[in-house]
Amino acid sequence: MRETSAVAVIDHATHTAYSDPGRFAALLEAVPSELDALSTVVRNVIVHYRASDHVLPADTVRDIHSRWVARSLELDQQRHPAQLAETREPTTKVQGCCRDHTLLSVAILRQHGIPARSRIGFADYFADGWHHDHVVPEVWTGDRWLRFDPEVAAPTPLLVDPRDILAGKGFHTAAEVWRGHRAGTLDAETYGVDPSLPVARGAWMVRNYVVLEVAHRFGDELLLWDNWGTMSGRGSGDQDADLIDEVADLLVAADNGDLAAEQRLLELYRADGRLHPGDEVLRVDLPEQELVPDSLIRAPEPVSRRPCSR
Repeated sequence: MRETSAVAVIDHATHTAYSDPGRFAALLEAVPSELDALSTVVRNVIVHYRASDHVLPADTVRDIHSRWVARSLELDQQRHPAQLAETREPTTKVQGCCRDHTLLSVAILRQHGIPARSRIGFADYFADGWHHDHVVPEVWTGDRWLRFDPEVAAPTPLLVDPRDILAGKGFHTAAEVWRGHRAGTLDAETYGVDPSLPVARGAWMVRNYVVLEVAHRFGDELLLWDNWGTMSGRGSGDQDADLIDEVADLLVAADNGDLAAEQRLLELYRADGRLHPGDEVLRVDLPEQELVPDSLIRAPEPVSRRPCSR
């Protein structure tokens, strides 16, 4: 799967500032690029901070703000100075979420010279009748983008093959959901973090995730609780709706192979401050739920932005 020529307007085989492992590159090179093995390692390093079967320590919950792969690997190596495949106890793993499982997967693939990217959307294979906000990786196989979920170890009744999630079969991009909401063909109130959290669902969240989706597509793989530009809170689902409509349409067209649409999307993203973050975002400081400024330029160590090894 060592294909480096993906159908895209940017090079997804090259590390971003977020996926660059820095001084931990050798750790990623030691991980196989085969998806089952890779996913096992990713689950071994990252534990979901609120969806684990274990009671996780409160003093490591702020691991979830580790926006750089290099920082997550630094935390891991402080606790386990060993190869990433060596078993970690769940309570000592780096706490994170689907975004962190995905970014580590993408970083491993890029380190092997394989184009990979993260996708923001909603999954309906965790619970009947509910669409959980979710992030999954895509890898270029040489002829298509293959979507997979490293968090899911084996097939389930709702997810036939976690290593090959077909378009429209269990995972729906934020752009697709927004378009469905605007067309009146779906209920946005069934899309969100969890059915028990009415404050984190609905049209406002879907529109924010469209902005996140375009950011991740073009290498700004930000946290799910980062806020910038046109992002807003509950009750503001129609803010800049025309802009979100255009972005969603371009994302869907780009997914269908329209490179002109993807180029237009990239130009729009880079030019419009409502879409593109500057040097600072407002981050929700979980678990306190307070908005705090957070810099996007303070990497944990110098970031090379170099191409991955081939």
